[in-house]
Amino acid sequence: MFFLILWACNPKDEPKVPVYTTLMRLTGDTTDVTTTTSYGVCLMGGSTDVDTALKWMIAKSGGGDFVVLRADVSYGYNPYIRKLGTVNSVETIVIRSNSDAINPAVARKIRNAEALFIAGGDQADYVRIWKDTPVEDAINFLINSKKVPVGGTSAGCAVLGTSYFSALKGSVTSSSALNNPYSSYITLGHNDFINNPLLQNTITDQHFSQRGREGRLITFMARIKTDTGTNPHAIAVDEETAVCVDGNGVATVFGTNYAFFLETSSLPEICINNLPLTWNQNGQAVSVCKIIGTTTGYGSFNLNDHSIISGGTWLWYYVENGIFHTNTN
Repeated sequence: MFFLILWACNPKDEPKVPVYTTLMRLTGDTTDVTTTTSYGVCLMGGSTDVDTALKWMIAKSGGGDFVVLRADVSYGYNPYIRKLGTVNSVETIVIRSNSDAINPAVARKIRNAEALFIAGGDQADYVRIWKDTPVEDAINFLINSKKVPVGGTSAGCAVLGTSYFSALKGSVTSSSALNNPYSSYITLGHNDFINNPLLQNTITDQHFSQRGREGRLITFMARIKTDTGTNPHAIAVDEETAVCVDGNGVATVFGTNYAFFLETSSLPEICINNLPLTWNQNGQAVSVCKIIGTTTGYGSFNLNDHSIISGGTWLWYYVENGIFHTNTN
């Protein structure tokens, strides 16, 4: 581990030069390389990481420099990713403060990456510290100009959609969300952070089945539909599972549990502050495709026309007076 410190001494009558102290650790070759990359997004559901998904990212990186961003101090991804495939280097950058987020060296290292992965933690840290800073600009540069693979797990996955749950006032349970879709804990952002063309008008959720987040996700979608008038999409990922979306919008599911692809064009019947949500539409409020993950990525889904390519089944989610239901007919 080392500290990157930029400093300068000035006479009293000159402006002070900023002092940046950012935690970074690099494993591999320190020389920056340029490789041929291809754009893609990896959405990982948390808990144990999915090896095949990270190998997918490494392949799309062309073996270049793999950068990991996080807000807590840990460097476990460095040896782990190095063991999964051939990369020039793996570097973890810990961005814990606004000072870190405006450090020119941080933005430069992100922009030089051929793959970027956002670790788990608390997405409120990422939104509060990274938003409207050179870190945000560098991430969007990788996605939209350099076109490299970008991924994240748990909280890192949560911020990759163009709509996102920021958790700036803490997390929210399904029960709480369903009973008041305008609870102060439901802090949503739209089109103002990470600009990801593969996930336009899409919100993500993670630890999905394991933490019973079906009700809160359908509430997020109800709010997006009500507040913006757009037809929201969502991708929800179970633990130990990953959704890898290639540049053509084809999503492949790796891992051991399920991924869920949701869409709707209907308005909730009742989506009002301090009243339970009702979004029934004859038991067909939100259509859901459920796909099991495998080590080979057998199940896949087309985000362009919202159709199953292989391995999926259809169902419906709906809500009546704050009670979540699944309709398999």
